[in-house]
Amino acid sequence: MLNDIKAVLFDLDGTLIDSMSVWKDIDIEFLGNYGIELPADLQNSIEGMSFTETADYFRKRFQFKESVEEIKAIWNEMAYEHYTQFVKLKDGVLDFLSYLKSHNIRTGISTSNSIELVQGVLKAKEIEPYFDVVVTACQVNAGKPSPDIYLETARLLNVEPKDCLVFEDIPMGIMAGKNANMKVCTIYDDFSKNQDIKKRSLADYYINTFKEVLEGTYEVLMNE
Repeated sequence: MLNDIKAVLFDLDGTLIDSMSVWKDIDIEFLGNYGIELPADLQNSIEGMSFTETADYFRKRFQFKESVEEIKAIWNEMAYEHYTQFVKLKDGVLDFLSYLKSHNIRTGISTSNSIELVQGVLKAKEIEPYFDVVVTACQVNAGKPSPDIYLETARLLNVEPKDCLVFEDIPMGIMAGKNANMKVCTIYDDFSKNQDIKKRSLADYYINTFKEVLEGTYEVLMNE
C-alpha cells in the first residue's frame, strides 16, 4: 500500500479519531434547543460538507436567525470538551504515524471539521508534531466529494496527487480522494458501518485498524 507513496493524507473524524457519534448528540441537543427533532435524513444531507457549509445548511433549512459564524461558534463550544477530553484515537494510529515519521513520508490532515476542534484534539492527544500540514474544507472552494481539500493538502506538501495515499471513513470523503487522482484506503467506523458496501465499492484498500497497514493484512479492493 505504501510503495512509492510520498505523502499520506488523513481525514480526521471517524478516521484518526473515534468522534462521529459526538456530532449526532450535538445535533440532537442543538436542534432540541429550538424545539426541533433530529431529521432522519440530516446526516446524509450534510455528509462531506465543510464546517461552514454545514452551518449554512442548518441556517437555511431550519430558518435560524443566527449567522453562519454564530452557529459555528456554538458548535465549537459544544464540542470542544468532547474533543479534548473524551474522544479517543483509533486503534493503531500512533504506531502508524510514528512509522510514517521515521520513514520520511509526509503527512497532512484534510478535514471537514473546524480548525479550532482540529487543533484542540491534536494537542490533547499529543499527535500534533506528526503532521506537516492541516487543511480544513473551510479553506477551499467546496467540501467533499470535491477534490479541492486533497489537492490543496498535496500542494502544501509539495507532492503530486498520484504520489499520495488518502485514509477516509465515509463515501463522500473516498470520492474526494479519488477525484483528486489519489489512492484511497477506507477504514471501518461503527458510525458508518451501514455504508461499508458502498465504501468498499469506491476505495482501493480497506482496513479495520491501522495495525493492518503495518502488518500487511489490509484488504486490496478490486475497483480498478
